[in-house]
Amino acid sequence: MMTQKSDGGSKVAQREERRKSTDFWIYLQKSLALLSWIFFLVALIMSYYAAPDQYYGMLRYYDIEIRQFWLTPLTGYLYILLWLSTLGSYIALMTDKYRCRRYIDNPHYHLMFLIVVNLIWLVYILVEAP
Repeated sequence: MMTQKSDGGSKVAQREERRKSTDFWIYLQKSLALLSWIFFLVALIMSYYAAPDQYYGMLRYYDIEIRQFWLTPLTGYLYILLWLSTLGSYIALMTDKYRCRRYIDNPHYHLMFLIVVNLIWLVYILVEAP
């Protein structure tokens, strides 16, 4: 049902909201999005410990030995976390696509961004880590 609303001389058509309340799929989508971001943040922390150390001039001057390779066990966990984050974001986007059909619904650009960043990061680790 459409209602007409006068807004300073112009008429704006507004649709009446027919949704009763949020359902299971919306809660699933929101929880998957939150879980995907948590996996991403844990992966950021884990990559700090798994990646090789930076070789600064002060370390070279004092002849301090640094690790110049990726830690294999942590890199495996990092792969798993990034893939779980990507999968959760993808499932949340697909749930949103089939559940929300109105043009005024949120397009969830943050999930698309998270998928792209995760995939780029996975390719980077695949190329850089042995």
